[in-house]
Amino acid sequence: MMQINGSTEIYGIIGNPVAHSLSPVMHNSAFEALGLNKVYVAFPATNAAKALDGCRALGVRGLSVTIPHKEMVLDHIDSIDPVAKKIGAVNTLVFDEDKKIHGLNTDWIGANRALADKLDLPGKRFMLLGAGGSAKAIGFGLLEAGAQVILASRTESRVKTLAGILACDWIHLDEIDTVQADCLVNATSVGMRPLENATLVSGGSLANFPVVMDIVYAPLETRLLREAKGAGCEVINGLSMLLYQGVAQFEAWTGKDAPVEVMRAALMNMIAV
Repeated sequence: MMQINGSTEIYGIIGNPVAHSLSPVMHNSAFEALGLNKVYVAFPATNAAKALDGCRALGVRGLSVTIPHKEMVLDHIDSIDPVAKKIGAVNTLVFDEDKKIHGLNTDWIGANRALADKLDLPGKRFMLLGAGGSAKAIGFGLLEAGAQVILASRTESRVKTLAGILACDWIHLDEIDTVQADCLVNATSVGMRPLENATLVSGGSLANFPVVMDIVYAPLETRLLREAKGAGCEVINGLSMLLYQGVAQFEAWTGKDAPVEVMRAALMNMIAV
């Protein structure tokens, strides 16, 4: 059992809302498994600048950053990882001994590692659904790994803008049945509860994609993944990306190898509740 005392180092997540976050149980299980005197808590925060000032003052050692602050914090940190700078957003902050803050983005690392469980990324062709922040991070990550990316979205103006940023091809969503790729990635919220019966890709198109990943993890098996299984595809659920981005955060904060299976079990137990 974790014992909090005067020497306990504090980590946490800032965002609004954060009450639903699975990160506290994931990181606290990892801290406990390795016997580290650290604790991770959720900080509801509406003002990113004030939240960071408070965390600096209180000696917080690391933060996860979620909606709506992933871009807002950029003006209030001291340095940023090169890939995070390309993405234009961070989800991880590391506070050094001098209380300087370094920003990282582990969303793309989490997506790449989840995908790498099923296929080698260099040279592979990915059909990426979405044009928001998640699609942007995943797209940059795939390009970093030497993969090819094609975008599709419900909103033409947004997908054209993101395709310009990523320097990749894009198609209209209704053209997806004309595309073949090594993997399809849903980087939208379509399929998330309470709209778990929604999907952007009809069952007949899924056979064009040997691997299908959905970043949605509630429910764990979305309609997209259920139908992809039925079409003979290998599937990757949203828990994998959540897990691996957290693993990268843990290792950035502690310098230690994360207890991956402990963290996976903690997430699975929470989702099963």
